[in-house]
Amino acid sequence: MTTAREEGLVTCRTCARVWPGMAEACGRCGARLSSRDALSLQRVWAWWIAGVACYIPANLYPMLVTETLTSRSESTIIGGAIDIAKHGDLGIALIVLIASVFIPVVKFIAIAYLGLSVKLRSQQTPVGRMHLFEVIEFIGRWSMIDVFVVAILSALVQLSVVASIQPGPAALAFALSVIFTMFSAKSFDPRLIWDYLPTRAGSRAP
Repeated sequence: MTTAREEGLVTCRTCARVWPGMAEACGRCGARLSSRDALSLQRVWAWWIAGVACYIPANLYPMLVTETLTSRSESTIIGGAIDIAKHGDLGIALIVLIASVFIPVVKFIAIAYLGLSVKLRSQQTPVGRMHLFEVIEFIGRWSMIDVFVVAILSALVQLSVVASIQPGPAALAFALSVIFTMFSAKSFDPRLIWDYLPTRAGSRAP
């Protein structure tokens, strides 16, 4: 398999235009060109660790704080989903669990897998890893659904004397976790996936 790098070409990561390898800037969008981002993996792991560190308190501390005239209750992400399920809304509870637990955990695992596969110079399934990277980037923008729900509830249920809903400390931690995870995925240079693959002659790319 021949790569663009082996042909002396470089791809703009902003607009996908291909240029000769000696070009320093994209002639179409002006972005700086580089064949590979040498610090890509360092940034990936730095943002990844920050995302995991924020995701832990996001699940331990309350996401919602509900106050009425007679009571005050706090709900974590999982606790809130369980309460919703107890009220009979299994579909909504399932959506909350998928958006707040399943997808973030899968993203952490997927990013770690991509980073380790490049670090260990894996030669397996480059197309599959590219598809996995594209999926991670696609779902990243939808990962804030919990924070949006909390913000909407807080804005709508502000009856002051009767009841109020406030975002708990987990809301900020969850938002930071999502943002850091998105930065981690954005820092990954997918062109690294195609390095170290067997060439037609049976040797490996540098």
